Amino acid sequence: MEIQGKLIMTQAIATQNQSSTATFKNLKCKECGAEYELQASHVCELCFGPLEVKYDYSNLRRTITRESIASGPNSIWRYRQFLPVASENPIDVGTGMTPLVRSQRLARRLGLKNLYIKNDAVNMPTLSFKDRVVSVALTRAKELGFTTVSCASTGNLANSTAAIAAHAGLDCCVFIPADLEAGKIMGSLIYNPTLMAVEGNYDQVNRLCSEVANTHGWGFVNINLRPYYSEGSKTLGFEVAEQLGWKLPDHIVAPLASGSLFTKIYKGFNEFVEVGLVEDKPVRFSGAQAEGCSPIAKAFKEGRDFIQPVKPNTIAKSIAIGNPADGIYATEIAKKTNGNIESVTDAEIIEGMKLLAETEGIFTETAGGTTVAVLKKLVEAGKIDPDETTVVYITGNGLKTQEAVQGYIGEPLTIEAKLDSFERALERSRTLERLEWQQILV
Repeated sequence: MEIQGKLIMTQAIATQNQSSTATFKNLKCKECGAEYELQASHVCELCFGPLEVKYDYSNLRRTITRESIASGPNSIWRYRQFLPVASENPIDVGTGMTPLVRSQRLARRLGLKNLYIKNDAVNMPTLSFKDRVVSVALTRAKELGFTTVSCASTGNLANSTAAIAAHAGLDCCVFIPADLEAGKIMGSLIYNPTLMAVEGNYDQVNRLCSEVANTHGWGFVNINLRPYYSEGSKTLGFEVAEQLGWKLPDHIVAPLASGSLFTKIYKGFNEFVEVGLVEDKPVRFSGAQAEGCSPIAKAFKEGRDFIQPVKPNTIAKSIAIGNPADGIYATEIAKKTNGNIESVTDAEIIEGMKLLAETEGIFTETAGGTTVAVLKKLVEAGKIDPDETTVVYITGNGLKTQEAVQGYIGEPLTIEAKLDSFERALERSRTLERLEWQQILV
């Protein structure tokens, strides 16, 4: 109790000392509308609804222009005034402004004319979109007086939290399910955090972390800091609009885990419209899940207004959240934008990873394979207009989940250091390639 009391006092002082240039006003419940001070809190005390950051859009309209954004840093912080931080010097490790790739070969394979790939597989510093949300969350954590930061994670978030905490000089303790891929475990340990591998799935990890947050007074990026943390995902909407020449796309396809990313891209587009940076237009939102953990897709297909939790069983561990906090908000967005939410099998996820790699040279993790597979499924079902400007979001790097494709891709051709050995192997490889193409055409 003494720790919590000191922390609340520190947070109150931080709120009072907030920079005059900050444009965020308060926290507001998404369900009942109750308002709260800008402290480390994520649940409404009246109805237990989620809290969200609110901004002074009239001030933003007066001060923000396309030119002022374009002259800013080549990172997410070019949009600082749309983010819930008061500091003039936020934690900047070069996160954001990742490539928006105009697809050629994948687009032709799928029969699309205007397909773009937002490639956060090369995001800095840990090769996933989580670097965006963590940069915002830890900047706000420092403003609120936290010295120890933490998270419940399926891997990518633990990597980001450990790396950016190391850069910021914050103590770090992260929690993951014990059965994660080796690349993601090592991708956290290298930054020397305290890493807790919990015997259970993500939802069990998350419940434990809620207890730890309440007893130790730490800043959990996706628990008590969640309203600030989640706002970082808006930058994936901001960047796409800017990279398309200050225009919104017609259709986006993104992975769904908690559902937060989906809702924040939507919020980002709407904020740019609100302040006059882009023209308003309908944007269809479609989401992707793995069949082995698809509570949002099932709710969408069945027309339910609630999410029924499931026990995850899929290779797509980074999006395997059985009880998604923002799932119902994701279904609402898909419905009102005339979008879709689909799920695919693990076999289709692997094929999605291979398809993106062999057509565009982008090695994505299982979440990206899920998204590409759902994109393909939607095209084949006639749910994406070939003329639409469609953006598919790739949120993580395949080097983190190499186990997923082991045994499903080719092997090296071992040869002698002789020309005739090379020629025989080359002919074998060409024969195999012809057979594969025949199967694709069939």
